[in-house]
Amino acid sequence: MSKDTIEAMVDGGKASAGPPLGPALGPAGVNIGEVIATINEKTKGFTGIKVPVKVIIDKDTKEFEIVVGSPPTSQLLKKEVNLEKLSGKAGSEPVADLKMQQIIKVAMMKEEAMAVNTRKAAVKCTIGTCVSSGILVEGKNGKETMKDVETGKYDKMITEGKTEISAEEMKELEEEKKKLAKETEEKHKQEEEAAKEAAAPEIKEGEEEPKEEETEIAPEEKKE
Repeated sequence: MSKDTIEAMVDGGKASAGPPLGPALGPAGVNIGEVIATINEKTKGFTGIKVPVKVIIDKDTKEFEIVVGSPPTSQLLKKEVNLEKLSGKAGSEPVADLKMQQIIKVAMMKEEAMAVNTRKAAVKCTIGTCVSSGILVEGKNGKETMKDVETGKYDKMITEGKTEISAEEMKELEEEKKKLAKETEEKHKQEEEAAKEAAAPEIKEGEEEPKEEETEIAPEEKKE
């Protein structure tokens, strides 16, 4: 049997017959509406996340199979912190904070796709993505939390697969996110003001601000 494979990144639960899938599926001769409906059913658990999918089509029978891949760890973390984008300056401008239960949740979703042998290793990989994305873990820089993981502080929680946090903890995380956003905004304002001051000419005490030179215009010569 000869088969075609079409790969694309789609919005979880919201794939459409438009690009990139529609134009690729058209020449394959399959029922595009049926393919899209199947993809959306299989990816509805990833709402708000970009998900890689493969559509494997039998050229003779036009039957198809949908294989859903694992979303990038950064996409899963975006969903957990409820942000459209993560930090552009991860080392100096954190954008959110996550509890270890949330890290374990993401690690369990990615565990099979990661080149790791244990869930603890998957947790460490997930924290590594937090470090490069400007996400704190348990109120600390991910590098510090990584040391806690390595020393066994969270071993019981990881082994038991604890993934739930309380409504109160969620509220605290939202407040922390707002605080971090405000701090970053104030930092940017200070940087802009400092840049303006540095660009302005320095005027020493007792000196007047330099005036623009006036150009003397000679009287028009009389015509003879």
